[in-house]
Amino acid sequence: MALSTIDLLKYLTRIGIIFLILPLHEFAHAWAAHKLGDDTASYQGRMTLNPLAHVDPIGALLLLITGFGWAKPVPIDPRKFTRKHSMRFGVAVTAAAGPLSNLLAALLGMAGLQFLMITDYYKEFAVGIMANESVSNGPILLYYILSFFIQINIGLCVFNLIPIPPLDGSKIASYFTSGKFDRWLRANQNIVSIAFMIIVVTGVLSYPLEWISSVVYNGLEFITRWIPALFG
Repeated sequence: MALSTIDLLKYLTRIGIIFLILPLHEFAHAWAAHKLGDDTASYQGRMTLNPLAHVDPIGALLLLITGFGWAKPVPIDPRKFTRKHSMRFGVAVTAAAGPLSNLLAALLGMAGLQFLMITDYYKEFAVGIMANESVSNGPILLYYILSFFIQINIGLCVFNLIPIPPLDGSKIASYFTSGKFDRWLRANQNIVSIAFMIIVVTGVLSYPLEWISSVVYNGLEFITRWIPALFG
């Protein structure tokens, strides 16, 4: 079955995410660790935006198919963190840097979308979007690309913040949990991860994740509302 223009744009955007944003996510982890005194990722050539250093084939394929995926985790050594902060704090900050990079990418995408939507050329074809007409004009194509770009980045941010291993959220949450809980989690990590994958596959998390993503989307839209107000 032939792909529609919108479907094609969606997959092209996902390819862009694989080669641009997944490396940015991992680079953010490496950069944060470097700033905290750990050069492990840098020595292993991971503090780079080169996708060849970060892309995981299975994670990339999953992102292409579903919109959710992952790259190769950046190695860190908390023992090398500066003693200005605890190792727990360093791990949490390093983990948070990845989802934050996705959120910032989504914010830039939203700013671009706001600028696009105030152009006269775009307004001429806005009716076509509302009527779901054939997508063929430059501004409309860019509208869909930016929309998909924003949605995927928000989705990656929200998904990675789930406090379950091996996601970034679990490392952020470890700053607030006890050592006893951390030891239990490590001892049962395989069981927890399998249970989590079952939950993801069955779609139990779909509604809450979509709701949180919509809240974040609306928040970014609100933050960038000054663009049409100032330039429109």
